Amino acid sequence: MIRVLLADDQALVLGALASVLRLEPDIDVVAEIGTGTEVLPAARRTEPDIALLDVQMPGRDGLAVAADLQRALPGCRTIICTTFSRPGYLARAMSAGAAGYVVKDSPPEQLIDAIRRVHAGLRFVDPALAAEALAGGASPLTAREADVLRAAAEGGTVADIARALRLSQGTVRNHLSSAIGKTRARTRAEAARLAEANGWL
Repeated sequence: MIRVLLADDQALVLGALASVLRLEPDIDVVAEIGTGTEVLPAARRTEPDIALLDVQMPGRDGLAVAADLQRALPGCRTIICTTFSRPGYLARAMSAGAAGYVVKDSPPEQLIDAIRRVHAGLRFVDPALAAEALAGGASPLTAREADVLRAAAEGGTVADIARALRLSQGTVRNHLSSAIGKTRARTRAEAARLAEANGWL
């Protein structure tokens, strides 16, 4: 049996996923979790083979949880199952240690196939998203530019961002200017929105 932990903050989606997976003779849903902070304790209790995680959850997002699981329970492999069909999220998920990435509007058979493949030690990525990721390339932002845009998205001043990131105001302005140019935005708020929409933050 493939032991699967499900984590999604939408109860209807969580229930539907559990119902679909329980129809499979080789899959056992061992936990249904509604927040990111609950995943690691539940995984330690239930020892799943696969953790199927949404990206956006209360507490900790699915990408942070995937990294937590890789460190704490390396025998548990992670699949991200999300509405975000964006290459940036895929790249971040793989960097966090996820072994699979499935978009929620995929047919159930594709999700089940992904679970079986990942359990067998393979990787699985939604084919359309994989093609888009290859065509689009990686994030144009440096790690520091992404940090500055994340801070800018919270609405602080240049001085606030500089204090939070322990940078000079001039350095913050340089990073913001570069990020605005790379995202082809007009303002730092627009640059942050575009970067978030592409999954670069």
